[in-house]
Amino acid sequence: MQAVPARPSRLYSYLALTTSLLTLGLIVFGAVVRVTDSGLGCGDEWPTCHGSLIPPLDNITAVIEWLHRAFAVLIGLFGIATLVLAIRAYHKRNRLVLMATVTAAVLFALQSALGALVVVLELPPTAVTLHLGTAMLLLGSLLVGGVAALYQPQVRYARDQFTTFAFLAAALTFIIILTGALVRGAGASLSCTDWPLCNGALVPIGQGQGALIHWTHRVAVLGLGITLAMLVWQAWRVRPAGLIRIVSVAAFFAYLMQVGVGALYVFSMASDWAGAAHVGFAAITWALLICLCVVEVMQTSVERNGDTWKLQSEATIN
Repeated sequence: MQAVPARPSRLYSYLALTTSLLTLGLIVFGAVVRVTDSGLGCGDEWPTCHGSLIPPLDNITAVIEWLHRAFAVLIGLFGIATLVLAIRAYHKRNRLVLMATVTAAVLFALQSALGALVVVLELPPTAVTLHLGTAMLLLGSLLVGGVAALYQPQVRYARDQFTTFAFLAAALTFIIILTGALVRGAGASLSCTDWPLCNGALVPIGQGQGALIHWTHRVAVLGLGITLAMLVWQAWRVRPAGLIRIVSVAAFFAYLMQVGVGALYVFSMASDWAGAAHVGFAAITWALLICLCVVEVMQTSVERNGDTWKLQSEATIN
């Protein structure tokens, strides 16, 4: 198979990773929109804002919402360029990169439609949760394409418990992000007014639906912490590659920051900065775990050889 030309490959990788960083910024800015109650800053209009393409500058919530929309348009332009490069450089050479980029394009279109739906329907909790979930999937797709195009594995080995923990951690992070959005959308952010207990109880039985939703989110966060601790331990035990160890530790650190900011969010009675930072660290944890999973897949990939499956390299780590 003919190798991908270096220049298009690098240009695509840098553009995809830049778009990923912009998407991460958009997610954090979206959290700012929510915690400042600016989601309807432009009323129930989309794409206009109070009847104009430019928001009234004396209306801070309208300006915040308009900036969020402008940020999304910028990402759309970068996304189009990324898609064009992917089709030119990878349509016959790397299906993973191409499929990830096409998926990102579809998710961006869906994300835009959901954003309009959230405004027109005046921010229903379900639509807000889907909007954030789609944004995270968009971020993940862009990272899959960028990392798969840029990273060249040096060794290959069989999939093991570390692989399982990596994918499990990514799945749990996504669940936590969705339940966190549901907590916010359902108005349950302060249904538990202390931490780590919920209104003095280990399990908030009889405290209402809001407390139960909040508590479920915390249980998922605890499960992720245990999984990430096992992931780091497995990384040091069976993965000699420094990159995997670094990313595993970085994901665990981002998780700890998310937990700490989540506690501060409760103690500060839902301060705006803590709410935005909480979503930001969740997105960083998700991004790092997606990168880790892509590297893991590339280093444990297999190819068909006759009637047996074998590793693509003789370098195997037991």
